[in-house]
Amino acid sequence: MKVNLLIIGAGISGVSIAYNLAKKGLKGIHVIDKGYFTSGATGRCGAGVRMQWATEMNCLLAKKSIEFFENAAQILEYQGNLEFKQEGYLMLATTEAEERQFDLNVKLQNRLGIPSKRLSKEEALKIVPHLNPDAFLSATFCQKDGHLNPFKMTEAYFLAAQKLGVTFSFFEEALTIEKEGNKITKVITNKATYETNQVVNAAGAFAKEIGAMVGVEIPIYAENHEILATEPVEKMQGPMVMSFSKNIYCQQVPHGAFLMGRSNPNQPHNHSVESSWEFLDEMAKTAVHIMPILGKLRVVRQWGGSYDMSPDRQPILSGCDEVEGFYIVTGFSGHGFMLAPMTGILMSELILNEKPSMDMSSLHLNRFKDMDTFHVEKSVV
Repeated sequence: MKVNLLIIGAGISGVSIAYNLAKKGLKGIHVIDKGYFTSGATGRCGAGVRMQWATEMNCLLAKKSIEFFENAAQILEYQGNLEFKQEGYLMLATTEAEERQFDLNVKLQNRLGIPSKRLSKEEALKIVPHLNPDAFLSATFCQKDGHLNPFKMTEAYFLAAQKLGVTFSFFEEALTIEKEGNKITKVITNKATYETNQVVNAAGAFAKEIGAMVGVEIPIYAENHEILATEPVEKMQGPMVMSFSKNIYCQQVPHGAFLMGRSNPNQPHNHSVESSWEFLDEMAKTAVHIMPILGKLRVVRQWGGSYDMSPDRQPILSGCDEVEGFYIVTGFSGHGFMLAPMTGILMSELILNEKPSMDMSSLHLNRFKDMDTFHVEKSVV
């Protein structure tokens, strides 16, 4: 089968890229995925969206993406409810060092047009009264931050892309990518052989393995991050409550359940998406310490999902010097969902040789050749 461009990975990043390319008139786009629809990181994420970051690039990517989310249903002509709510992120500072970092973060964010602000403990308690006042020192808040339904948002892109002629196939795994010199010629899967000169590697935590098929080293690793969901209850919390130092994020979603997740610094670097009693134990202790009222809720389920971790915790969005027509979309470090709108726009501009909407040089794979020059994103759980 001959295709103009093959996208490997049908999570929200891959589908957003497909939609944006098709919207610009590119024909012959086919997307494959080794699993079912949203079976990867997209369907396992916490689905929060925030502009409050510590690096300029992540701030800009998130700001532009949230501006898209605000109008996504209309733009994509989606008939359902994306369940988008903008009730903010409340970031808790628990150490003096974190307070100093938050001062810097807010100055950066405000300079970029992000309406975040520093809050005293008393001001934070007015927004979320059930916080334990002894668990934090101060906070930051941005009303524009929020939460969407990841399944419906991805479906909106998927249906819009299909209307524009993009084709999809699921349970189809890329096995081999063939080249002649430095040019791609074929992608062989467990179901078909595709003749193409252009491949987008949007395989999430499996992007490293896809890169190896063409001899390109992508310095990411897969890391399992766990989440739990409680029974639904009457609304009592608007914003996402988040603490980097306490390693927690906690959001009440529109139907009433609380979603909360954390990372594990001792987690092996592999593709496991299992969940553990240790996670439940540590999460319960942390959540109840910060918000004691949550101790009354019953946990309904818990699960794991892969972060595709990059060395600087910022995405890799780039072409590839070694292989012509090979494009890399990975390294989101757990935040691919919230950055998907700009990922799609920027990658479509790169692939079509258009002037980029923003300078993408700091997102190129080549930045890791000099490991002393890049800036590590600190605002990650």
